[in-house]
Amino acid sequence: MFNIGDLAVYPAHGVGVIEKIENQEISGCQQEFYVMRILDSKMIIMIPTGNVNNVGLREIIGHGEVPRLFSILKRRDVPLDNQTWNRRYREYMDKIKTGSVFEVAEVYRDLLILKIDKELSFGERKMLDTARNLLVKEISLAKNVGEEQIEKDLDKIFS
Repeated sequence: MFNIGDLAVYPAHGVGVIEKIENQEISGCQQEFYVMRILDSKMIIMIPTGNVNNVGLREIIGHGEVPRLFSILKRRDVPLDNQTWNRRYREYMDKIKTGSVFEVAEVYRDLLILKIDKELSFGERKMLDTARNLLVKEISLAKNVGEEQIEKDLDKIFS
């Protein structure tokens, strides 16, 4: 259960704040919803409280989980996917949609490694930006430091 004011991660959209919890009648049934505003886009999402696990809504990772995240980003001994870009895109998008920050880190790392050898497609470049934004926002909140510092940390890992 989340409370008003809690930060949470909605898969593929990022970190948001629970602004209210409200009841609405849908098809004659009362249902309780979290009303969440995504921090980056200001988009409002309504999530049925009973559907939280199905959509993957979760708490932000704790400060203690950040080192594990950085170790995923630092790994370079990963086999690169030699599929066509659209198959790779679908696979990476599925990872992002899981809502796991660790899966997002793998996508970010893999795309950056791939970018060294070949030019990324437009969709892959956009996905790379999305993954980076999702990581920066969540890590900065987990570590309680500015996003600029996290961006510098990420750049240092991949320089």
